[in-house]
Amino acid sequence: MSGVARTRPVVLALVVAALAAPSCAPDGPSASAGDEAPAGGRAVPGVRPADDGLPAARHALLTPDGAWSWPGDPRAVTHVGEHARTYVGWVDGRGSVQVASYDHGTGEIVASTLSPELDLDDHVNPSLLVRPDGRLVAFYSAHSGPDLFFRVSSHPEDVSSWGEASSVPGNTAGPNGYTYPNPVFLSDEGRLYLFWRGGDFHPCFATTDDWVNWSGVRSFIAGPGRRPYVKVASDGVRTIHVAFTDGHPMEEELNSLYYVAYRGGAIFLADGTRVADLDALPIDPADADLIFDANASGVSSWVWDVAADSLGHPAVVYAVFPEGTDHRYRYARWDGDRWHDNEITAAGAWFSSAHVPAGAHLARATFLYYSGGLALDHDDPSTVYLSRPVDGAFEIERWVTSDAGETWIAEPITGGSSSNNVRPAVPRNRADGGPEVIWMHGDYVDFKHFSTGLRIK
Repeated sequence: MSGVARTRPVVLALVVAALAAPSCAPDGPSASAGDEAPAGGRAVPGVRPADDGLPAARHALLTPDGAWSWPGDPRAVTHVGEHARTYVGWVDGRGSVQVASYDHGTGEIVASTLSPELDLDDHVNPSLLVRPDGRLVAFYSAHSGPDLFFRVSSHPEDVSSWGEASSVPGNTAGPNGYTYPNPVFLSDEGRLYLFWRGGDFHPCFATTDDWVNWSGVRSFIAGPGRRPYVKVASDGVRTIHVAFTDGHPMEEELNSLYYVAYRGGAIFLADGTRVADLDALPIDPADADLIFDANASGVSSWVWDVAADSLGHPAVVYAVFPEGTDHRYRYARWDGDRWHDNEITAAGAWFSSAHVPAGAHLARATFLYYSGGLALDHDDPSTVYLSRPVDGAFEIERWVTSDAGETWIAEPITGGSSSNNVRPAVPRNRADGGPEVIWMHGDYVDFKHFSTGLRIK
């Protein structure tokens, strides 16, 4: 299926006063008279508060029709230039790839469709990057799709108009196509590194210096695992932090968690030990920092996020599964000398809705490991946003530690909800006045059957 399509911008005029107005339908408001879409567009409700029973946790609706998976990131980025805006990407209930901007000062939202009806699957959410010239780039593919597309906005800080879709050339050999793009830019090198899950189900990457010519594709992780999962983050200057597992916890008898970093043409452990030059890739998990040893504990893990503090010390959040119905969130932090690894909190079981639509075919073993989710604040990885069950629904909470995860102070973001709140994402380069956290809200069965929107605080 072609990824080339005309964008369909929707401009929503919002006023600050609207944030104080009551919402008549917090779980799925319809568009108001002011939300009419221009010709060729579609109506998208503006930001309105939704009170889930906790007055201190009022939050707003970004879109009533949106979902995402978590291995492809960033899902949201903040950029302060001529404007202060946060850019968010998602896939809607028709399988269309969407990107929107939220203006911090005016509350205006502009939304564009980059690829209509590409693939009805939550793995299709785009990953976003703001180039040094202020133009936004969105990377996306169908789930195990035949092409990995990217589009560049026509103007800086503006999602209403986009250039034609281009394809990343090359992939690793295998039948599994492209999934989970993760772009990072290193200013010291003037180079974009684009990671994704390749045709052999293993993580790989390619680079470009000019957005036209690309390097060859290189495998990043080898090993016996069938499909390692990775999370990638960067300081934007010279270092890329990578956390990964052996594979999928459904498929690996024991699934451990690892960490490495890239800088200056080589791979390193957290303590600075050189593992391999870039030319010697892929690395084996045995060569990486072992954060969580599934073989020693008899318990499998799954990675959720990685970030680093101002000193360059990494933090990783992940889930472990003593039982399929007993998920636990954990936090690992490098202090400059050693890793500290502590449990944050119990996280319940999988969050899938009990309302299974006709024709849905649930492979419950697959989704047994879908936790509500957690994410680091990449500007301050001592702060974690997580989803866990409270009084019958999954709620979003902010957890903060000052001692590498040994103790925590928790604060609710949502409460008293009638539908689940899951998969929080913190905008990269988060700024005052912009969204603090964005999450999915609504009914979710599996990655092809969902009725969720995105909310912000």
